[in-house]
Amino acid sequence: QVQLVESGGGLVQAGASLRLSCAASGLTFGGYAMGWFRQAPGKEREFVTYISRSGITYYADSVKGRFTGSRDSAKNTVYLQMNTLKPEDTAVYFCAATPRLLTAAAASTTREYQYWGQGTQVTVSS
Repeated sequence: QVQLVESGGGLVQAGASLRLSCAASGLTFGGYAMGWFRQAPGKEREFVTYISRSGITYYADSVKGRFTGSRDSAKNTVYLQMNTLKPEDTAVYFCAATPRLLTAAAASTTREYQYWGQGTQVTVSS
């Protein structure tokens, strides 16, 4: 049974940093690329970052230069370091896994991902 479990969310002030973690189990971690998405109330789920099996990353323009995605194969965990947080970053953040090697365009599409976590809430106050 595949499980993706996110953690690290919380309530912070604008300008602060948070690091989200996503622990994967039940799959061969090295065989999967990972993605982070977010969903704000009343909005569609949107792409944040993609981390390929080899560590290649793609980012949404809205987070480029502020967020960094990474993975630790020894811990079967993917991370999202979020710096200089803004109120518009408030959302539930989800990690997802795909066995596919994706282009930058495909990586931003939710249907390309096979497994999803339950999400962790990030709230940024102004």
